[in-house]
Amino acid sequence: MSDHDLAAWRHSHNFLDSRDDKRQQRTIWVVWLAFFTMLAEIVCGYLFGSMALLADGWHMASHVAALGLAVFAYRYARQQAGNARFTFGAGKVSALGGYSSAILLALVAFMMLGESLFRLYQPVQIAYNEALLVAVIGLLVNLISAWLLRDDHDHSHEPGHTHIHHSRQDHNFQSAFMHVLADLMTSALAIVALLAGSYLGWISLDPLMGIVGACVILYWAIGLIRASARTLMDAEDHAPLARAITETIESRPDHKVVDLHIWRIGPATCGCIVSLVSHQPDSTENYKRQIAELGQLAHITVEINRCDCPDTL
Repeated sequence: MSDHDLAAWRHSHNFLDSRDDKRQQRTIWVVWLAFFTMLAEIVCGYLFGSMALLADGWHMASHVAALGLAVFAYRYARQQAGNARFTFGAGKVSALGGYSSAILLALVAFMMLGESLFRLYQPVQIAYNEALLVAVIGLLVNLISAWLLRDDHDHSHEPGHTHIHHSRQDHNFQSAFMHVLADLMTSALAIVALLAGSYLGWISLDPLMGIVGACVILYWAIGLIRASARTLMDAEDHAPLARAITETIESRPDHKVVDLHIWRIGPATCGCIVSLVSHQPDSTENYKRQIAELGQLAHITVEINRCDCPDTL
C-alpha cells in the first residue's frame, strides 16, 4: 500500500486546548506584574519590619517562579505536540506543571509558617503606614492578575450532537490561578494585620495572619497536588463518560460492553478503548463515529468480539 495516502487513518497527537495561546500570554503578563510587586514587598517588608508584608513578598517570589514554570509548560507542550516519543501527545505537560507548581506552593506555606511562628515570639517594630501602602498596591496588582487569569468557558456544542460534560483539567492554568488567589489572600491578610496593629495596637496579629495564610495556602496546594497526581496516574473519575459510552453501545440490540478504559490525554481530551461483544456486530467506523459524538474523545479504539453462541446477549 506504499502508493496510497494513509493520512485519513492516522491519529493527530495535538490534544492541546485551543485557548492555551491566550492563557500563556495572560500568564506572562501576570509574571511581570508579580515580579515587580515582589521586589517592592520584600524590600519594604525588611525596611518596615512587617512579617505579613514580608511573607506576602516571599510568597509572591515563589509564585513568579511557579508562574514562569506554567509558561514553560505551555511552550514545551506546544513544541512537543508532534513528537512521536510522546505516545499520546504532550497534553499531560499541563498536569505535570500544575503538580510541580503545587509542590512549590506547599514548600512556601511551610516557610511562611516557620517565619511567622518565629516573629510571634520575637516581634519587631513595624512602620505601619509605609507597609500598608505597599500592601494595598500588592492587593491591587493581585486583583488585576486574577482578572487576567480568569478562565473563559466555552459551552457551545454542535447542533444535533449529544455531548457528555466532563471536567476540563488544565492543572497548569489552575495552578497559576491558584497562586494568584493565594497572593490575593495574603495581601488582604497583610492589610488587615497592619490596620489592626496601627489603630488597635494588635502587634501579634501581623505574624498570626502569616500563620493563617500559610495554612490556607497549604490546603489549596494539597488539593491541587491530589488532582494533578490523579491525572498523571490515570486515576480520574470518568464515570459519567463511561456510563454514556456503555449506554450508547448497549442501546443497540444484542450488544454488550465487556471492557472499557478511559484516560486523559489533554486538558480537554480523553482517550478511549472499548471492547464489545455481539452476534451481529456493526463496522468499527460506525461504533467510533457514534462514540465520538458524546464529547471530546480522541484515539478511540474499538475491539469487536463476535459471539458464536445461539442465545442473544
